[in-house]
Amino acid sequence: MTQDELKTLVGQAALQYVVPGDIVGVGTGSTVNKFIDALASMKDQIKGAVSSSVISTERLKAIGIPVFDANEVGELSVYIDGADEIDGAGCMIKGGGAALTREKIVAAQARRFVCIADESKLVQVLGQFPLPVEVIPMATRRITRQFEAMGGTVTLRLKDGVPLVTDNGQHILDVRGLQIRDPLAFESEVNQWPGVVTVGVFAHQRAQICLLGTASGVRVLNYAA
Repeated sequence: MTQDELKTLVGQAALQYVVPGDIVGVGTGSTVNKFIDALASMKDQIKGAVSSSVISTERLKAIGIPVFDANEVGELSVYIDGADEIDGAGCMIKGGGAALTREKIVAAQARRFVCIADESKLVQVLGQFPLPVEVIPMATRRITRQFEAMGGTVTLRLKDGVPLVTDNGQHILDVRGLQIRDPLAFESEVNQWPGVVTVGVFAHQRAQICLLGTASGVRVLNYAA
């Protein structure tokens, strides 16, 4: 199967984790787009969604699913999102689509994180995918030096030749060359750096379940609580 077909497969498989009558947390990205397409088939069975990006919000509204502000609802039963990388403990790198801050906010609001991904995203050690970090622009140079001290190579993410601006009005640094062997400690440390809005390591908000698209079908990975 093609990567696109694998994404469709896991997007459809994620429907079984949507609780009828509830509001579902919805992430961002090409795999999540497949989930949103599949969610159209049960849109009358849910109250609506909380979305992690403007793009996902527009897509949900286009198929007739109400989108709520995160502040309008309490705890979510489930958050469904993709990953750029996921390891054997359910820790992830996310933010390739620049929505990492809102993704982490919605993930923290949900009782369960269900990751949907194709098998190429499963890794032993996080870090081959460039680590996205959302930063306040005035702190860019200092944060860059801190990552360089860890052995990383840092680039400012651009769009059309100018710095990309996130939905939150900030910039993204992409850090290459890191091996993140202790994701929880790494996330905790970088979170403390002044000027960091969000680091794209999801260890505090790791996945409890991963639906992995493989050539032989959907492989379900259950991570211990």
